[in-house]
Amino acid sequence: MLLFAALQLNAQDLAHFKSVVKELSSAKYQGRGYAMDGANKAGKFLQKEFEKGGADAVILQPFTLDINTFPGKMKLSVDGRKLTPGTEFTLREYSPGVKGEYPLYYVDTLNYDAAKIFADLALPEYKDAFVVCDFWFTYKHSKDFKRLQNKEGAPNAGLIYTWQTPLKFYKAYGEKVVDKPILWVSSTFPKDAHSIKVNIENRFLDDYECFNVIAKVEGERHDSCYVFTAHYDHLGNMGKKLYFAGANDNASGTATIVTLAAHYAKNKPQFDMYFIAFSGEDANLRGSEYFANHPIVPLTQIRYLINIDMIGDNNPVLYCEAGKEGMDGFAKFEKINSEKHYFEALNRGALAANSDHYPFASRHVPCIFLMNEGGDAYQYYHTAQDNWKTVVLSTYEPVFKLVADFITIY
Repeated sequence: MLLFAALQLNAQDLAHFKSVVKELSSAKYQGRGYAMDGANKAGKFLQKEFEKGGADAVILQPFTLDINTFPGKMKLSVDGRKLTPGTEFTLREYSPGVKGEYPLYYVDTLNYDAAKIFADLALPEYKDAFVVCDFWFTYKHSKDFKRLQNKEGAPNAGLIYTWQTPLKFYKAYGEKVVDKPILWVSSTFPKDAHSIKVNIENRFLDDYECFNVIAKVEGERHDSCYVFTAHYDHLGNMGKKLYFAGANDNASGTATIVTLAAHYAKNKPQFDMYFIAFSGEDANLRGSEYFANHPIVPLTQIRYLINIDMIGDNNPVLYCEAGKEGMDGFAKFEKINSEKHYFEALNRGALAANSDHYPFASRHVPCIFLMNEGGDAYQYYHTAQDNWKTVVLSTYEPVFKLVADFITIY
C-alpha cells in the first residue's frame, strides 16, 4: 500500500507538471510578455495554482520596468516576396518601428573597405538604404557597424544581419530604443536583391508594472528557509499573429516549483520554504534583482536557493552553476546523483548572469542553478518553435527527485 501511494504521488506530480507547462505555453498568455499583458495573466494563474496546492501564503510583489514591445504590424518583403516573421526574419529587441520601401546595400566582405561603405551610403542611389551583412562579420568589425547603427554615424535607414536558423528573438536589452532598426534574416535571404518593403510597429512601455509570485510553505522552524525559484515570463509577441510560447523556457522550470510547493504543502518540511516565480527574467533579470534588493525574508536566512530554468530537454547530463557559497551544496548534489544515477553527470559551468540565481549568488547566498541544455529541444531556445510540441517532459522527474533528496540531507 505504501509503494502504491508513492507511485500514485509521483504520477500525480507528473500530471500536474504537464498541465502547468501546457497551460503556460498556450495562446491564452501570448508568450507571457508585456504588450498583451500575458506575463501578468500568467502570474495570476500561478497565484491560484500555489493556493490550490496548499501554500500557507501567496503574495504578489510588484515592480516596474521599461520595455520595448512589438504587438502591432510585422511585415517585411524583399523584391516583392513576403518573409515570414519568426522563421525568415526577427529583429533586435531595442529596434524602433519602421515603415516604407528602402534600397539594399550589400557589404563586400571579401574586399572589405569601411571608408568605401560610408562613401557609398552618401550617394543618391543608396539614400536611406538598409545595409546587409553577415552577423559574425559585423561582430569582427563592431566599431564600424556601431557607427552604422547610430543616426549621426551614417545616413542608412537600418541594418539587416544574416543569422543561422532557427532565428532567435531576445528581450534582455529592450529597456531602450535605438536610432535604427536591426533585422535578423535567415540564410535564405537573397544575396542580390534591390529593395525591401517594411512595416513594423513597436510600442515602448514606460514603468510597466509586473510582479513576482511568492508562495510560502511553513516548516517546523522559522529561523531559516529554503528558496526555490523559476522565471515565468518569456518573450511575448512579435506582431499580432506570432507569440513565443516558451514551453521549455521557462514553463518547465515554473511548473517544477509549482509541484514542489504542492509536495511540501502535503509533507511539512523542517524549515520554512519559499517558492518564487519571477517575472522580468528575460528582460535582464529584473524581477529577481528587485527581490534581492527588497527581500521579504532576510537573505542571510536562506539556507540554500535552487533556481530551475529550462529543464524541458533530454540531455542525460544536467548543467549546473554555483557560486562560492553554493559549492558545499553542489558537492551534495553530486553525491546524491552518483548514488541514485538520476543523470549521467552534473556539469558545473562558471557562474554567469544568465538566470535568476545570479542576483543571489552575487550577494553571497548559497545557491545552485539547474538547467538541461544541449538536447533535442535546445535548438528551439528563444524561437517560436519552443512550444508544447517540442518540449521534452522526461527530465522533470529526475530533477524533482534530485532536489527533494538534496533537501533531506542538506
